[in-house]
Amino acid sequence: MDRRPAVQALGELEKSGGTCYNDQVLGPDDFRRAMSHFATGVTIITAWDADHRPTGLTASSFTSVSLHPPLILVCVSQKAQSYPAIKSAGRFAVNILCTGQEAVSRRFATAPTASGDEKFAGLEYRPGAAGLPILDDALAAIECTVVHAYPGGDHTIFVAQVDAADCRDHVGLEPLLYFRGKYSRLHS
Repeated sequence: MDRRPAVQALGELEKSGGTCYNDQVLGPDDFRRAMSHFATGVTIITAWDADHRPTGLTASSFTSVSLHPPLILVCVSQKAQSYPAIKSAGRFAVNILCTGQEAVSRRFATAPTASGDEKFAGLEYRPGAAGLPILDDALAAIECTVVHAYPGGDHTIFVAQVDAADCRDHVGLEPLLYFRGKYSRLHS
């Protein structure tokens, strides 16, 4: 009989050297298939690298956490090309994509070795209000400062305070969605 507590105090798991994972873990293909039934928005996380070049990655594991203070979280693969920049800078922007930006999403979802220069080539972007790289055609952009980083398997869960937000409230723009392994939209 497993007598581990259902929830451990923050940081206690890391101190113990153990993990919270049991022996029966769902395989990655079955997990991916199950999670594909949850429709998500599509974002591109951007930051400046150590040489002040833009870098970024596509992410769908993004959500709001709190209104007071305004907090969001995003999960970033530790193998992502832009992971070191996000981790060391402690700041990033979340660019919420709109329909018609599938190609941009695919470009930023490329293999972990693709450089920021390759991903941003020919793409229009500008520094946002807090100085982070913002994609010009994004539906909205949120600039953040990391307040917590937690291990989460092969990802890091970054919780960040929102410092600035920029929204394009144009009529007719809709968010880009991802559902069952395909890009989608609110209305067909």
